Amino acid sequence: MIGCFSRYKWRLTLPEAILIFITMIWGGTFMVVHHAMTLSGPFFFVGVRFATAASLLLLFSLRGLGRFTRRELTAGLWIGIAIGCGYGLQTWGMQTISGSQSAFITALYVPLVPLLQWAFLGKMPGVMSWGGIALAFGGLLLVAGPESGGLAFSHGELATLLSTLAIAAEIILISASAGKVDIRRVTIVQLAVASLFSFMLMAPNGEQLPTMSPWLWVSALGLGVASALIQVTMNWAQRSVSPTRATVIYAGEPVWAGVVGRIAGERLPGAALLGGALIVLGVLVSEIRLKRRAEAPPAVREEIREE
Repeated sequence: MIGCFSRYKWRLTLPEAILIFITMIWGGTFMVVHHAMTLSGPFFFVGVRFATAASLLLLFSLRGLGRFTRRELTAGLWIGIAIGCGYGLQTWGMQTISGSQSAFITALYVPLVPLLQWAFLGKMPGVMSWGGIALAFGGLLLVAGPESGGLAFSHGELATLLSTLAIAAEIILISASAGKVDIRRVTIVQLAVASLFSFMLMAPNGEQLPTMSPWLWVSALGLGVASALIQVTMNWAQRSVSPTRATVIYAGEPVWAGVVGRIAGERLPGAALLGGALIVLGVLVSEIRLKRRAEAPPAVREEIREE
């Protein structure tokens, strides 16, 4: 007879620990972007942000960069378009909603990744991963609309919701190409494409070049450095971290955004704090691996009966 589940193992790998640190940085960027929207149009800001990131990576990768392959150019193109759509819509939404609210809504991409990975990559998430995602999603529902009991979809909220589809696609595309491309080359391509794509969207959005200010440049260039660090780390870490586990780790992003928002003066209601706790619990549950007892050999079973 097969034994029951007897124990679990919790283990945090180095790539996962680094992804958690990156998520902390990621969460802190929302407040900066929200303030920058008082000084610039969204797509110009995103374009400068990713142009900075691409230039920075190119500068530090010239030596030994090598030739770009067709696979790297194709992967970088599609990932870059996904990044441009995701960050562009997200930033556009922050013209009318707060940084914390944007972070909470953005994190709704959590349940999308395992579904898309199952549909397009044929990778079924494990039981505990599904449990972690369910907890994280329940927590996100609480932090997204703790007072109204749901989301009232303004234009900014709708744009942010649409951005979650692009962010989920970005994670899936990165995972699909992980281990098959050079990380530095594909990251440079995707950041450059995201920048160009964002600048191209300025005209349809009716944007004009903003009045330059020290704060705007510091915000755009600083977030460019952060974006370079985030994208390289995501591409590197997801070579060994599954999309489902990476997604649950990224679910901590609104928690860190809420922490930064509280430091800046925002106050979350009790329901939102409970939601944040559920998100963290979801991260922990996703790391649990249940193990089965091996079936005892016949000789051992016979000895047990005799005793």
